[in-house]
Amino acid sequence: MTAVGQGAERGTPVLRMEGITKRFGSVTANEGISFSLYEGEVIALLGENGAGKTTLMNILFGQYSADEGVVEAFGQPLPAGAPRAALDAGVGMVHQHFTLADNLTVWENITLGTQGLAALSLRPARVKAKIRDLSKRFHLAVDPDARVGNLTVGERQRVEILKALYREARVLILDEPTAVLTPQETDALFATLREAIAMGLSIVFISHKLHEVMAIAHRVLVLRHGRLVAERQVAETHPQELASIMVGGDVGTPDVPAMPAGPALLTLSKASAGALRDADLTLFAGQITGIAGVSGNGQGALSDLISGVLALQSGRMEIAGKAPDKWDARRAIAHGIGRIPEDRHKTGTIADFDLTENAILETYQSDFARAGWMDWTKARQHTEHLIQTYDVRCPGPETRIRLLSGGNMQKLILGRVLEENPQIILANQPVRGLDIGAVNYVHSRLAAAREGGSAVLLISEDLDEIMKLSDTIHVMSEGRLSPAFARGAISASELGKWMAGQGFEDAS
Repeated sequence: MTAVGQGAERGTPVLRMEGITKRFGSVTANEGISFSLYEGEVIALLGENGAGKTTLMNILFGQYSADEGVVEAFGQPLPAGAPRAALDAGVGMVHQHFTLADNLTVWENITLGTQGLAALSLRPARVKAKIRDLSKRFHLAVDPDARVGNLTVGERQRVEILKALYREARVLILDEPTAVLTPQETDALFATLREAIAMGLSIVFISHKLHEVMAIAHRVLVLRHGRLVAERQVAETHPQELASIMVGGDVGTPDVPAMPAGPALLTLSKASAGALRDADLTLFAGQITGIAGVSGNGQGALSDLISGVLALQSGRMEIAGKAPDKWDARRAIAHGIGRIPEDRHKTGTIADFDLTENAILETYQSDFARAGWMDWTKARQHTEHLIQTYDVRCPGPETRIRLLSGGNMQKLILGRVLEENPQIILANQPVRGLDIGAVNYVHSRLAAAREGGSAVLLISEDLDEIMKLSDTIHVMSEGRLSPAFARGAISASELGKWMAGQGFEDAS
């Protein structure tokens, strides 16, 4: 990627936030934040999980009302708590967690709320033609007639971006927009965004990928503990400085030196299950095996098969050289397989359970129940140990887990898995949406588990993460698993070709 220019010429701000303060009870999420955005400019918004980025953007978009301060778009005040006003003013927002209706088609989702459905029903051909034109111009391929419930995560992301572009947004808020894109798709998206920026589009770009911030932004704003603590011109800073400002000190990344492989702990031979097709895979003790690929290409099926959620349809699976007679989630746990699921909200935790209840979800019968009775004292002591050991920042074990930030929720899940000393760790998107401090923490714990003899299966859409941590790398595309590549033997660009399916075609 090449960086954009030195910055747009300043005139009247297209967006201005002045003195924004927002409190939730005794917690101050934003305190006195002020900034302006200009036509054709990209501002990157950085900060740790819980720093106040999402709250600030929700105030801008009208989903929250600020306790103090004003928001203006194109010189006109935006009424508080009115998302429709933001849309009408030309402010579009692409959320990290998608806001789409699964039972509707792509074109119905994109046009939902723009006009009465009766009017839309009279001209679907014109609507679809406009969507196809936007898809082509912005390299966001998607079928307007596809039902959203049948789309991959990556395709849903494209729909969210197209939805904002269809409404002719002049200010676009992008929250982690490249999380599910290949390097080539990211480059293509940035290229088209630059074209739109040259035509006057202004962007607030939220990302934890500092190299992307350096590539696309003009200015960087850093939030910490709800306050704006720094502003930098991209041309005058570097990723290490930004990371240090974010966390308020030096940022140390874990060192993952090469290690010899131990014995094979799990082997798949021509295994098929769900979207997984004829996969050959071996997980060795003391090794991290990385699985790269765009979301929705069979990674979930691979993880579900190994963790006992999905049944083997054909092929063979062996655990420590033996094929189990039966395989389900309970047997997987009993065989020392720990699972860090892809979606910490949907499948990793139960939102209205407290930390103690969530900490023992998978082991309450074996570790905390006696003769049908739960030992809650022991369970709470265990949870307090996890909170202290894994630096879970919360009021206490009785806290509802939905009240935690994403990083602290992930730390509890990590502790829940690692404290059982699993032989095999399935880490599916373990740092998605986490800030750099939480990312480094999770990576260091996975590296420590590897050094302790565990086999780690790391599934991630972040090639930097895969290439930094993995001893061997496979790529998944359309349910197929590539051959294994040793660390350093393949570039990010070459991995991207495999992710797009080209490597499989060349090898056939």
